[in-house]
Amino acid sequence: MSQMLWQPGESTIRSTNLAHFMVDAEPACGHKLTSYEELQTFALQDLGAFWRLVWDRCGIKGDPGPAPYLVDGDKMPGARFFPKGTLNFAENLLAGATRSKSDDALVFRGEDKVSRRVSWDELRRQTAQLQGLLRRAGIKSGDRVAAMLPNVPEGVIGMLGASSLGAIWSSCSPDFGVQGVLDRFGQIEPRILITCDGYWYASKQIDIADKVVEIASRLPSVEQIIVASYLGKADALVQKLKAAGHAAEAWDTAVVDTPAEAMTFEPFPFNHPLYILFSSGTTGVPKCIVHSAGGTLIKHLSEQQLNCDVHPGDRVLYFTTLGWMMWNWLVSGLASGATLLLYDGSPFHPSWSVLWDYAQDERCTHFGTSAKYIDALKKAEARPMDAHDLSSMRVILSTGSVLVPESFDYVYEAIKKDVHLASMSGGTDIVGCFVGGVPGKPVWRGEIQGPQIGMGVAVVDELGNVLSKSKGELVCTAPFPSMPVGFWNDPDGKKYRAAYFERFPGLWHHGDFAEWTEHGGMIIHGRSDATLNPGGVRIGTAEIYRQVEQLPEIKEAIVIGQDWDNDVRVVLFVITQDGVALDKDLQDRIKKQIRVGASPRHVPARIVQVADIPRTKSGKITELAVREIVHGREVKNKEALANPEALDLYRGIPELSE
Repeated sequence: MSQMLWQPGESTIRSTNLAHFMVDAEPACGHKLTSYEELQTFALQDLGAFWRLVWDRCGIKGDPGPAPYLVDGDKMPGARFFPKGTLNFAENLLAGATRSKSDDALVFRGEDKVSRRVSWDELRRQTAQLQGLLRRAGIKSGDRVAAMLPNVPEGVIGMLGASSLGAIWSSCSPDFGVQGVLDRFGQIEPRILITCDGYWYASKQIDIADKVVEIASRLPSVEQIIVASYLGKADALVQKLKAAGHAAEAWDTAVVDTPAEAMTFEPFPFNHPLYILFSSGTTGVPKCIVHSAGGTLIKHLSEQQLNCDVHPGDRVLYFTTLGWMMWNWLVSGLASGATLLLYDGSPFHPSWSVLWDYAQDERCTHFGTSAKYIDALKKAEARPMDAHDLSSMRVILSTGSVLVPESFDYVYEAIKKDVHLASMSGGTDIVGCFVGGVPGKPVWRGEIQGPQIGMGVAVVDELGNVLSKSKGELVCTAPFPSMPVGFWNDPDGKKYRAAYFERFPGLWHHGDFAEWTEHGGMIIHGRSDATLNPGGVRIGTAEIYRQVEQLPEIKEAIVIGQDWDNDVRVVLFVITQDGVALDKDLQDRIKKQIRVGASPRHVPARIVQVADIPRTKSGKITELAVREIVHGREVKNKEALANPEALDLYRGIPELSE
């Protein structure tokens, strides 16, 4: 039996946006709604009516058009929401609900080096200035504007200026290598590039001038480069770019010091392209996933207002970069009237408390991060609740990888006892979540609370049969607004269909290995393409990580399946704490922990000590890349990795040849 860790009080439940939405939905569904499950049933029975209610309740500015609000709803892909609806994404975010012009729209901290505040009035003014610059540059609907930036206010303003004109925004973080940037932006051919002079990480100044010049020289589509100042070297970089023959201006000159023109918001179709996001790309050139303005907006507002209970005036911090879809998710919080707390740099510099100092100082209501960050805090024996006033914090959000049961314990024991811990799972593919938090429901140890509103989430076996108890493939049985418009340079949709719909025709196949719990929640056991099959039994990698990472000697681990003797054997790689050797005693204790905590089938056949683990730019460990190297195959796109040199540690390991 799982343990209940937190349950909201009745007054809290009644005050949630979700509770008010359920009352609003009752006339449409014809009866009183007494549970989230009943609301979900109504939603999936009439998706068009449901999402029209979300449009109204979440305050979307625009014209939803006449009914029907969903056509070809029996087709996946092919379903279309609000086929005659129109809106402007930037207009919705700049509306800021009822916020005062002088209130904070954005607060920024770059470690302990830089801090800034941007009011709603200033946000609107700079967006108008940038819109004017882009319009004069001839940017029009469908053009691409790309950015390589830290998580600074210029990123938010850049996206708003581009989307206000119907241009398509795409971004990455400045720690990407040259080829990693070219693999992404080279495919989509942006006309404008917004970048910076560098960034700070762990108090180190990282100058990227030479990298920017090289990227510019290899992106012939770029007509103008705008350089934001973070290190105070923007003017010097502009001169370098000009000397190399590129049209470039500093942000302050091109935007801030330019008189603002009247801002205009042309309405675009609901399905008009807004973002191009990229798959991690470790097995090839990254896929360019195109997301719509309407689908992104309504999906984010449904999650943020109804599943995360974001209200006007809330202050939302999500530790992310512009290379992770959680940045796109965070920015949408403006449309709910929330203040965004932006942070860039190391989350452990100058100490583990840096993000919690920020949260305390800015009265953060929603704190979002990755499961790995929470695990790292736990291993550092950090206790934010002892040193910080977190009384304003109502929700802690976690995604990026599986949040293990012990991390649930840690949050309630060391961070805050009275808080809604919402573990979420979704991805770049849908720029949102399939499952996550549900206000009003208890938090059970190790469990994601349930499907996100309006999402027909199911678990199926290898043949596509729906499972109620066993582990299987996570799918979505009904269309949803944030399904991609398609992939860039995929005119017949072949790559798009192959990615999500070929495995189980008529269902969205996401690639997670999952199971339902008795409470209607879900446990994710890792990516199904990384699932282990020793003896033909499917094992989720997260089940092994949970056991291994309980041992204090182990800092981190990665596990793969190695083809061996006409079967698959489990191979575990571990990074030990400083000064700890992987001797026979430690190996035996690892195996015992896994055998007792999971099962004998989970016990690795080989355990190998390594110095590093390869991970993507967004911090996710990459089991598939390690598996390729172990099997003597080359990883096709090392530029997708933050530390590609780590792959060399997995070549020709003697223990794996015997």
